[in-house]
Amino acid sequence: MARLDSEVKEDCLREDLKFYFMNPCEKYRARHQIPWKLGLQILKIVMVTTQLVGFGLSNQLVVAFKEDNTVAFKHLFLKGYSGVDEDDYSCSVYTQEDAYESIFFAINQYHRLKDITLGTLGYGENEDNRIGLKVCKKHYKKGTMFPSNETLNIDSDIETDCVHLDHQTLSKNPQDWKNLSFFRLEFYRLLQVDISFHLKGIGLQTIRSREVPDCYIFQNTITFDNKAHSGKIRIYFDSDANIEECKGLNIFGSTQKNIQYVLVFDVFVILSCLTSLVLCTRSIVLALRLRKRFLEFFLEKYKRRVCDADRWKFVNGWYILVIISDLMTVIGSILKMEIKAKNLTNYDLCSILLGTSTLLVWVGVIRYLGYFQTYNVLILTMQASLPKVLRFCACAGMIYLGYTFCGWIVLGPYHDKFENLNTVAECLFSLVNGDDMFATFAQIQQKSVLVWLFSRLYLYSFISLFIYMILSLFIALITDSYDTIKKFQQNGFPETDLQEFLKECSGKVGYQHEPPALLSCVSCLRRKGSDDPLILIN
Repeated sequence: MARLDSEVKEDCLREDLKFYFMNPCEKYRARHQIPWKLGLQILKIVMVTTQLVGFGLSNQLVVAFKEDNTVAFKHLFLKGYSGVDEDDYSCSVYTQEDAYESIFFAINQYHRLKDITLGTLGYGENEDNRIGLKVCKKHYKKGTMFPSNETLNIDSDIETDCVHLDHQTLSKNPQDWKNLSFFRLEFYRLLQVDISFHLKGIGLQTIRSREVPDCYIFQNTITFDNKAHSGKIRIYFDSDANIEECKGLNIFGSTQKNIQYVLVFDVFVILSCLTSLVLCTRSIVLALRLRKRFLEFFLEKYKRRVCDADRWKFVNGWYILVIISDLMTVIGSILKMEIKAKNLTNYDLCSILLGTSTLLVWVGVIRYLGYFQTYNVLILTMQASLPKVLRFCACAGMIYLGYTFCGWIVLGPYHDKFENLNTVAECLFSLVNGDDMFATFAQIQQKSVLVWLFSRLYLYSFISLFIYMILSLFIALITDSYDTIKKFQQNGFPETDLQEFLKECSGKVGYQHEPPALLSCVSCLRRKGSDDPLILIN
């Protein structure tokens, strides 16, 4: 009798394991279990994508409003701005007269803002809760310089002086504040001049999309950079826009009703993601229970432990991916609802959460494509080649970093693409992909014959090494894994302890056939209610 119970227990475990590794269609045919998670994932893909597109269109209006205002500010406050930034700075001046005129031009434009601007702009309070301009200059403490005699006597300590110009001061005769001692600049000591001011604006374009408009505070700073003392002062314009809740908005029409519909849809998205989160978490817990049953049984019967590969087969990585995606969607949806209600303004964090969650949702579709043999080859190839590819990338990365540092230190003074480590890494990555090769060769300055010759040796060796050797080896690793998987599919995969255990009942009738013919199956179907969840793993 004890032996019979043991065989019944073994058969039930074996059938539960077989059921666990079935796909949703096979589970439905075996026990008529409706694939709720599959249907929910399909519904979630549609809802999350729709939510993301709606938020993206709304966010696009915000980004466009900020960018358009930044361009408008540059035309308003920068004297002689051409409409195109010269480099990472907006424009530059080369004479003392141009420097003074540029500073005074920005101040005058600020004073005349309401008379000249085309936008919905007003004055805002700065950090000191004062309306007006704050002008600061940084310079060396003291010193004298005679370049003709190659004589320099300077104190390297830096001083910062500031002056606040309110509307009352600017309304007076301009010569009164222009003649302040503050504006008597000693350019050989001057490091930089900062003009900072705050402006307020209202983005009315969202009304066309039936949304409540946002109110913006633009923290603007114009920087005259003279740190290099090279005879060229670079002028930077920085505008940081913060969104705040508008006060006293009275908008008539269907805008408020449209927002309510969006919020209701976001609630449905949150509920669907929470349901998916609960189902996937439950599946993981039940899978771990099933693994515990199998490990205990295997140790008891065969007196040895199950290999690590079989242990990890019970940990479904797709469920973990779905759980992470659901958590990010729930948090992102809550932030989106707060943004729609104008209680929060953190578009960036919400965009990262919703964008990443949508990416993971679509990546999760690959799991269901893996049930088809053609698509499963791709998934198995990626899984098999990933460890080898990562090790190969670690080795190739060492060579890549070596070329990056070498190019930066040698070619940096002679080539725009090698000025800093970030641009060097991006330039080399473009070369690996065959992009912009001729321009990289042609833009090298020929001021030094030695450096020019080194640049040719450097670029030719990098391109030859990475494109013809390293990239080919990278492709060969993936191709080798693909060939291995194809052979396994034709001749059979290596059998593990788990597969051999399941194979022992290959001659028996499965769930899809008549259950009463097998004592084990009858016993499994008649188990207590407390054991039922162990059957419904997936």
